[in-house]
Amino acid sequence: MSAEAPIRPRRISPPIWQRAAIRRGVLLVLWAVVLLRSSADGRLDLLLRASFHPLVALAGLLLLALALVQLRLGLVNAAAASERASRRQGLLLLVTAALTMAVVALPPAPSFADLAGQRPRDDTAAEEMNFVLPPAQRSLTDWVRLLRSQPDPDLFAGDPVRISGFVLPMAGGPPQIARLLVRCCLADAAPVGLPVRWPGTPPAPDQWLRLEGRIGVEDGAEGRQLVILPSQVTLIPRPARPLEP
Repeated sequence: MSAEAPIRPRRISPPIWQRAAIRRGVLLVLWAVVLLRSSADGRLDLLLRASFHPLVALAGLLLLALALVQLRLGLVNAAAASERASRRQGLLLLVTAALTMAVVALPPAPSFADLAGQRPRDDTAAEEMNFVLPPAQRSLTDWVRLLRSQPDPDLFAGDPVRISGFVLPMAGGPPQIARLLVRCCLADAAPVGLPVRWPGTPPAPDQWLRLEGRIGVEDGAEGRQLVILPSQVTLIPRPARPLEP
């Protein structure tokens, strides 16, 4: 009489939301949404130089593709996971979902004045300028670069000026009008600024202003220096692209 074959216990597949591949896929989908949404709504202009924006969108598409692969594996392969691992993955999913929703719902609002105060000034040597705009068309960074190539401020005394930037507090002196230069993103941002002889009470830090007036020259601690003599100071909203290359 032959022995009966042993009865093997039936393997019970875990619910779909307890499968590791499914949870990995959902996590990747969430971060792909963050990158793609950031590429579409303009918030990258506050964080990253424009030439790098396509890389963020490409990274979002790659994450989305990886997410689809993981979701497919989770639907096909229903391998069971331990209860401890399942709880840990569930907690990670909840935390990630909360973070991604916060990033999407709350756009960045960096303080450029605070950031500039923590970063070293951009004192690198400028290359010789091959083309110089008329004075009234020069931006703040154009003036800074021009002064590096032609450091004698008396050459520009009386020139008309029309620039914009944020108010940058200066230790031991009145605030300057400034901009942030970036090579890649806010992590390598360096402030550049010009001194201003403010009419009346100096403005509050981090305000964005447009100044119209002329260039003056005065004696400072380091010799003769250029100073903006504004005849008109206008409060403006922060530009859509506040970072300059």
